Amino acid sequence: MYQANENRYQEMKYNRCGRSGLLLPAISLGLWHNFGGVDTFENGRAMIRTAFDLGITHFDLANNYGPPPGSAEEMFGRLLKADLAPYRDELIISTKAGHRMWPGPYGEWGSRKNLLSSLDQSLKRMGLDYVDIFYSHRFDPNTPLEETMAALDQAVRSGKALYVGISQYTPEKTEEAIRILTELGTPLLIHQPVYSMLNRWIENGLQDVLKERGVGSIAFCPLAQGLLTNKYLGGIPEGSRAAKPSTFLKESDVTEEKITKVRQLNEIAAQRGQSLAQMSLAWVLREERVTTALIGASRPSQIVENVAALSNLSFSSEELAAIDHILA
Repeated sequence: MYQANENRYQEMKYNRCGRSGLLLPAISLGLWHNFGGVDTFENGRAMIRTAFDLGITHFDLANNYGPPPGSAEEMFGRLLKADLAPYRDELIISTKAGHRMWPGPYGEWGSRKNLLSSLDQSLKRMGLDYVDIFYSHRFDPNTPLEETMAALDQAVRSGKALYVGISQYTPEKTEEAIRILTELGTPLLIHQPVYSMLNRWIENGLQDVLKERGVGSIAFCPLAQGLLTNKYLGGIPEGSRAAKPSTFLKESDVTEEKITKVRQLNEIAAQRGQSLAQMSLAWVLREERVTTALIGASRPSQIVENVAALSNLSFSSEELAAIDHILA
């Protein structure tokens, strides 16, 4: 029987999510990759155990995570039943709907039909009565935003979700979503945008909206799908994500210009006594404008390394200026 580390809460840092009552770990674990039906159950089990033993209480999923779609939720359900069921009330489990999941006109986007049907399917796959956070995974330009937000509100009122979130909404649509949900009586808890040193779009308005309206944020791809690690310092290694056929990180994305920047950033990280990955996570979490950084992993040692970033989250003005100079 799995027994969680008794000291798991001593080192982890927990941040308040916006103006809510919810605290989230500064590092959360995403199951986007390496937890699907094509992956090894025991490796997934080792990563989940390692994460929880280090104080990571938040596990982030979506209906289409796999491959095949849905299989990450199925694996997590098995892991939950085998190891984490006694700790359910210590966990924050999130899932999302909006990207294509099943054939036909109701298998994607932001209609009430899709969102609520998908949530029921996700709960069944994970063996749960409720999730802690349910997201609209992407903005639907063809469905009234009032309908999408009303579906999130219904998920909470039905007891199938405790909080709601949105992902990758523009600042303008985020502002509108906040207004609608506030009027419905189900405040928006959190926004999940992509954010890293190589992708800073949220600094142009979105972070200001979230701060002003008291909404938390969870940054996904803070390591730019591995670019902001030591993996690509020498180019594209064989077997890496960029070397494989993928709709995510492509070989064409790994340009010599980016590699040059990554090498320069790695020099600053070394001067700080951190790996590049650790500095990249610390940078995302600087000044506490981001509630939690959402990492992925392929082995337990990566989780250990990433959590160690929390031992040094402060930057000097000279370091920040040097980083900005490199990125510019």
